[in-house]
Amino acid sequence: MGFLAAVRLVAHAAAALALAVIVPAASAETLHVRAGRLIDPVRGEAVGERLITIVDGRITSVTPWTHPPRDGRVLDWSRYTVLPGLIDMHTHVADGFGQTDDPAEALKHSEAETILKGAEAARIMLRAGFTTVRDVGAYRGLTDVALRDAIAAGQVEGPRMIVAGAYITKPGGGGAVTGAPAGVEIPVAFRLGEARGPDEARRRARYLIGQGADFIKVIATGAVLAVGSEPGALELSEVEIAAVCDEARALGRYCIAHAHGAEGIKAAIRAGARTIEHASLVDDEGIALARARGVWLDMDIYNGDWIEEVGTREGWPAEYLRKNRETTDAQREGFRRAVSAGVKLTFGTDAAVYPYGLGARQFAYMVRYGMSSAQAIRSATTEAAAALGLERELGQAAPGFAGDLIAVSGDPLADVSTLTQVQGVVKAGRLVGR
Repeated sequence: MGFLAAVRLVAHAAAALALAVIVPAASAETLHVRAGRLIDPVRGEAVGERLITIVDGRITSVTPWTHPPRDGRVLDWSRYTVLPGLIDMHTHVADGFGQTDDPAEALKHSEAETILKGAEAARIMLRAGFTTVRDVGAYRGLTDVALRDAIAAGQVEGPRMIVAGAYITKPGGGGAVTGAPAGVEIPVAFRLGEARGPDEARRRARYLIGQGADFIKVIATGAVLAVGSEPGALELSEVEIAAVCDEARALGRYCIAHAHGAEGIKAAIRAGARTIEHASLVDDEGIALARARGVWLDMDIYNGDWIEEVGTREGWPAEYLRKNRETTDAQREGFRRAVSAGVKLTFGTDAAVYPYGLGARQFAYMVRYGMSSAQAIRSATTEAAAALGLERELGQAAPGFAGDLIAVSGDPLADVSTLTQVQGVVKAGRLVGR
């Protein structure tokens, strides 16, 4: 059975297995949401009771609440604070399987099993309040494209997905499956982005975009959670990164860079990357360069604690734990300096390293390391939308924007940790789970 046929079969089987929710095709409808308080992330303020009207998936008006409208359903969130749907800029939803002690975990699972687990992960992410995610690479290439399309078609419950297709990485680098037993051949589906030299990197980028990738991700430096790869080491040259970014731009897309090391960060910025992922060992020169070029840093400052606690308990490779310890505190200090310097920062968590659905824990870390609660909320709404090039579509609960809303108890502007307890989610004008 071919890949696309398997995707279709699995998408239908998902409902029976309760790993995804099959929903009917969307039709024009009106939903009114009564918000007890509404947060405006642009101003970093909350206003009192509001009536938010969503028609055919898009917000058409936001007005003071007076009385229940007579046309359409009214969703009573008068007990809650309402925000735009959250955006996580660094996830691995399509992989479906969380981090384990096996570096070659991805090879243990069939294509169908991976797709089903991806559908389950997508449902969890959406119900945690993330109505949009940027999925920044899957080991089994193009499963993210299939999952994105199934969600967009209404076959699977999940967030709006923007996907990379695969990683552009050197063979054996931070984006490759490493640590497999001797003699095990890595299937071609796991090597769609492997490249040697700028010409091959450019061809790989062109291929992935032709197969449906929304952007391209390059693995500029080594990785923490990859055997034989050091975070500070440059793995792709600046020329190779620039070739990928130039090709993406020529095809109407953009590139982002996984870069832990200081030199890799600066090389990727100079080469044209739109966002820098992790940025763990960023130096002052890199911070200044990011600010000058208007590049976003997307720093996953929560999951180092998860890796240390759970990885130690479950016996993850000693190499992983060492590299995590070498980067966690440095990354958080770099985050603090970037906030102070006025660098643009987005909300990205590396979902899959920790269990899906726990990403909102990072908000409290962002506040601890220099942001206000309002800044942290903006990083996952308006700032993330701008980095996606969707600032007129996502990130605000305002007329003309997508009808994506979440409800929480309490006041996230006073205690941002309330975002870990989402009480309700509306995506494109539809109440999730109903």
